[in-house]
Amino acid sequence: MPYSLEFNGFFCPNRICPDYGKRGLDNLALTGRYGKGGVRLFKCKSCGKRFSERRFSFCYGLHTNEGKAMEVLRCLFKGMSYREAADISGIDKDTVNRIWKKFVSYCEESMGALVAEFNVNLEDLITLLYMRGRKIEQR
Repeated sequence: MPYSLEFNGFFCPNRICPDYGKRGLDNLALTGRYGKGGVRLFKCKSCGKRFSERRFSFCYGLHTNEGKAMEVLRCLFKGMSYREAADISGIDKDTVNRIWKKFVSYCEESMGALVAEFNVNLEDLITLLYMRGRKIEQR
């Protein structure tokens, strides 16, 4: 597979790297895989920093595969309890709790960064998203 298609979505997470935040450069190399799911491990050729393909997802640091984590979140979004989600997905309820905490933390960080970047009040943003959703449903 050509480089640009395989690594295009990733960038070096090292803030002092000259290629930090730049996607699609030829500065990343696949150095291996780890875990049961074969998560890819990259190395930046510019600074030498190694990082996981999960680095920028809420699954980073979880030992559960992404598919199972998404299944758990879908259950919780439907209003199921931790125990119900655990039974359906076949994992421990404490793992469901960890997945949920990790997801909420990831959302808070992401939302905080967006609110700061665009200098928007969080309540105004929620209202805007709600109103946009209603307009789309009415079509």
